[in-house]
Amino acid sequence: MIELLTYGETGWGDEMLRGAGVTVIVALLAYAFGIVVGMAAAAGRVGGGMVVRGIVEAYTTVVRGVPELLVIYLLFFGFSGAVMWVASIFGYTGYIEVDNFVVGVLAVGIVSGAYSAEVFRGALQAIPPGQIEAGRAVGMTGWQIFHRIQLPQLLRLALPGLGNVWQLTLKDTALISVTGLAELMRTSHVAAGSTREPFTFYLAAAMLYLLMTTFSQAAFQRAERYYSRGVRVASG
Repeated sequence: MIELLTYGETGWGDEMLRGAGVTVIVALLAYAFGIVVGMAAAAGRVGGGMVVRGIVEAYTTVVRGVPELLVIYLLFFGFSGAVMWVASIFGYTGYIEVDNFVVGVLAVGIVSGAYSAEVFRGALQAIPPGQIEAGRAVGMTGWQIFHRIQLPQLLRLALPGLGNVWQLTLKDTALISVTGLAELMRTSHVAAGSTREPFTFYLAAAMLYLLMTTFSQAAFQRAERYYSRGVRVASG
């Protein structure tokens, strides 16, 4: 068992670590993309017009209401077709194949963005309205209110929820193994089939996932303590 997880030609240890590295990179990029999408969607949901609110609500409802694997399949099989359709408008009729890495990041990021949007929306609505009204009363612009009043509190209020979204995003990367991308789960599957030792490699993958999620949880807890400095908690 140990020999199978060593480095070199006879072991799969280096391949497993490379797969874990791909998993972390995909998760980070998808999470960052989801944060941007989530903030924009939350802003549209809270302060947008009827049409914008309807679009955002449809996005979050649909994405959170269907399995993540289905979102990945839809994007994997439909994204290339959509790109080719756009290209055909400009006169290009050749075949365009979108890289599996890009599809994986976009698919997981879209799911992450839907959950992040709800986290940001809840955080924005948790800020006392009196603070916003006070900012307007002293002549602050909308950007100044957001930058000086809402944003500092938004980070503190949203961090616990964003920590959960990160854990979800990290684990959702396992689903993109169906696209053929050599992340941790795909590498484990290939190694298990090659050596006929599925328990060994799936157990190793589980330990690597647990290691990543444990360090991530500790990092978010530290960030929560940092942004909660000076905040007085009311006692009952």
